Amino acid sequence: MKRYEALAEEIAQSIKSGVLKFGDRLPSVRQASTSRGVSPSTVFEAYYLLEARGLIRARERSGYYVAANSKSLPPEPEMPSQPDTHSKPVDVSNLVFEILGSIRQRDVIPFGSAFPSPQLFPLPRLARTMASSVQQMDPWSTVDDLTPGNANLRRQIALRYLADGVTIHTDEIVITNGALEALNLCLQAVTYPGDAVIIESPTFYASLQALERLALRAVEVPTHPREGIDLDALADALKRHQPKACWLMTNFQNPLGSLMPEEKKRALVELLTEHNVPLIEDDVYGELYFGGKRPLPAKAFDTKGIVMHCSSFSKCLAPGYRVGWVAPGRYTQAISRLKLTTSLSASAPAQAALAEYLTRGGYDRHLRQLRHTLSVQQNSVMEAVVRHFPAGTRATRPDGGYFLWLELPENVNTLEIHRQALSLGISIAPGPMFSAQRSFMNCLRLNYGHTWDKRAAEALATLGKLVTAAAEGNRALSAEQRNRK
Repeated sequence: MKRYEALAEEIAQSIKSGVLKFGDRLPSVRQASTSRGVSPSTVFEAYYLLEARGLIRARERSGYYVAANSKSLPPEPEMPSQPDTHSKPVDVSNLVFEILGSIRQRDVIPFGSAFPSPQLFPLPRLARTMASSVQQMDPWSTVDDLTPGNANLRRQIALRYLADGVTIHTDEIVITNGALEALNLCLQAVTYPGDAVIIESPTFYASLQALERLALRAVEVPTHPREGIDLDALADALKRHQPKACWLMTNFQNPLGSLMPEEKKRALVELLTEHNVPLIEDDVYGELYFGGKRPLPAKAFDTKGIVMHCSSFSKCLAPGYRVGWVAPGRYTQAISRLKLTTSLSASAPAQAALAEYLTRGGYDRHLRQLRHTLSVQQNSVMEAVVRHFPAGTRATRPDGGYFLWLELPENVNTLEIHRQALSLGISIAPGPMFSAQRSFMNCLRLNYGHTWDKRAAEALATLGKLVTAAAEGNRALSAEQRNRK
């Protein structure tokens, strides 16, 4: 064990034993270096390691502090109740557009955003790479790569699959205009208007919008905040509704942040294979893990080609470049034809730039820094929730991604909280936008993928006050109503 690792382990044990408690300030790097007789770089490396493990966090111009632990954190939400078992047409776009349209201003604190901060990505380097790659681009590639996409980019993606132990041939990969196009193409390839599609509850609102646009019916299946979709409920829904597809996020689900264990992913694929129902796997957050290894997608357990694995570079490398892909298994030809008849291809310069960037190396180094930053910011937001939100608040504890899901006291209406917060320049994503049935009225999603600074901390404190006031006011109103009876 190296000296910085030994020092980090000693401090970690002090935290776990309670000698150092939540909020305690650690000695400065200089103080620790002098008292322990080690170099400042050793102390810094130890603190960096502890920060990455979520045990301490840095406060700007203040030093390092012990982070919240499982004992001081709010409890996790429980599995949501079984939604209405009937398949339903979807009508959610007006609500989603109303909420999203109100939070696009740059001066709004973006807790409700679906995207991480663009400042977290190597955009200047990508721009230089694009400039050089475009100059070297073969003019015929704009024709040769029309539908499947840039050959080098598809090869780089296939290599990343292989590094995770998943063998996917380059010819099985179709480049798309972001993951959202990939997901929509998959849906169109296997459904017709009126068909039922299984989704999670709660689910990402873009899946609801896609179902609404294609006149499909949603079957909501409860999803555990830590382990993903309930397989027993899924099995029942497969028998009851005979759906044509299943759209799930198995890694760091939006909005819950849940991560399905590998054995559960294997069981999921076996269950869907048994019923011959294709899985549209939305895996855009898979690279944003906080542990030591990227979690495998469900695609890794697919032997019959029923899993259509979709991802993109938008959440982990290149927001705005709109480059995603799908590995559609047995549906590759159908997806390729749909792509050809809808948008032909993704941007050739953007594909060439990303292919060159991946070829040169540096992507994994960027990802390590990105994961570290998101992990630290998650701790900061979680600690603020502990300090400012009322008793009865529950919060998820994701092992990756950049979303927290909060379950507030039952009498809190997050649509009303959204309107109040927005008037103060703070955005949130209220729970009803994540359900075809407008459920989760007392829940909200928080984005911790933006810079945690004084302004953000004050905004979350204000949000906590709004929630507390709503909870107390509604309790008082309920008591008054009971007294009148």
